[in-house]
Amino acid sequence: MDVHSIRAPVIQDREALEEFADVLTDRAPEVERDVARLKKHPTDRELIADLFRAIHNIKGDASLCKFELGVVIAHPIETMMSRFREGEIPFSDLLAEMILLAVDRLELATDALLCNKSLENLHLLALVEGLEKLSLASVQDIDVKCAELIEAVTGFSPVIGDISSRAPRVGKPSSEQKNASSDLQFFRSLALQLEGRSPLFKGRTMRILRLALETNKAGGSVVDPVQLEAAVYLHDVGMMLMPEAIWLKVGKMTEEDKLALRNHPGFAAGLLQRIPGWEAAAEMVAQHHEMPDGGGYPKELRDKEICTGARILAIVDAFEAVMLKHIHRGKNRSVLRAIAEINACDKQFAPEWIAPFNTVIRKTIET
Repeated sequence: MDVHSIRAPVIQDREALEEFADVLTDRAPEVERDVARLKKHPTDRELIADLFRAIHNIKGDASLCKFELGVVIAHPIETMMSRFREGEIPFSDLLAEMILLAVDRLELATDALLCNKSLENLHLLALVEGLEKLSLASVQDIDVKCAELIEAVTGFSPVIGDISSRAPRVGKPSSEQKNASSDLQFFRSLALQLEGRSPLFKGRTMRILRLALETNKAGGSVVDPVQLEAAVYLHDVGMMLMPEAIWLKVGKMTEEDKLALRNHPGFAAGLLQRIPGWEAAAEMVAQHHEMPDGGGYPKELRDKEICTGARILAIVDAFEAVMLKHIHRGKNRSVLRAIAEINACDKQFAPEWIAPFNTVIRKTIET
C-alpha cells in the first residue's frame, strides 16, 4: 500500500465499506474486552486465542470488504499477537494501549471516509509505519517503541492520570445576579438528577465543569464563568425529557434515535431563557452541538455564529462522551485515547480552543 493510499484512502466499494463499518462496531468492543481481561490474566491461553482471533477477524473483514487500510493496520497487530502467543514477547500495558489506539484509529478512519471528512489528523502513515516496525521489534525494545508510537500518533505521553471528579473552585456571581447562587444550586441539583440515571455518569458533572472552567481560563477567561457553570449543569438536562431507551442506549443509534436527540439542547435552553439573567448560558446550551463546518445541530450554525461558551462546552462534552463510550465497551476510562480522539477530530470543534484544552489536559497529567 503506497503512502498516498494510507494518508488519503479511496473508497473502492462504498457498500462494502459500510458493511465493514457495521462489523467493526461489533468487533472493536470484543477487542477492548479481550485486552482488559488479558491484562489481568496474561498467561490465559484461551484469552490469548480470543484476542488473536478478534484481530484476525478484523483483518479478514477488511480484506473481504476491499478496505486495504484496515488490512495494513490489523496485520502487524496480528503479527505481534502471534509472537505473544508463541511466548516470544510479553503482553505489557503499553502494548495493550497501542493495540486499542490502533483499533480506535481504524474506527475513526472508517467513519471519516464514509462521511467524506479529512483523515489528516489521524496520523495514519505514522501509525502504519510504526506498527510495522513494532511488529518486528526485539523484546527489549517493545515497550519503548510502543511509547514512542503512542506519542507520535496522539501527541501525548502514554501515561495519563484520571480527570478529577471533585468540585472545582467556581466564580462568585456578580452583584447584578442577585439570585444566581440559588439558581446555580437548583441547576446543579438537576444535573445530579441526570447523573443518577446511570452509574456510568457518576462524577461527570464535576469533570465537565472542571475542564470547561480551566479551558476558559487557559484561553484568557473570555467567557463569564458563572454563565459557563450554569451551561455545564443544564446542557444535557433535556435528555431527561426523552425516552431513556434513546439516550441511555448502548451500541449504535438508529437514524430515528439521532433525530430525536437533536431536540435535547432546545429543552434545557428553553428553561434558561425563561429565567432572567441566564441568557448567555441559554445560548451556550442551545449551541453546544453546533460545529464550525456547519455539520452540527440544531441550526447548523457555522464558525463565528457559534458563541464562545458553546465552543468550549462542545469540546469538553465530547471528551466525556468518548470516555463513556470506552466504559460501555467494558474497559476502564482511557484519558489518553479520549484526548487522542478529540485531537484527531478537531475539525468538529473550534480550532482556537483545542490548544487551551490540551494545555489543561497536560497540566492534569503533571499534577
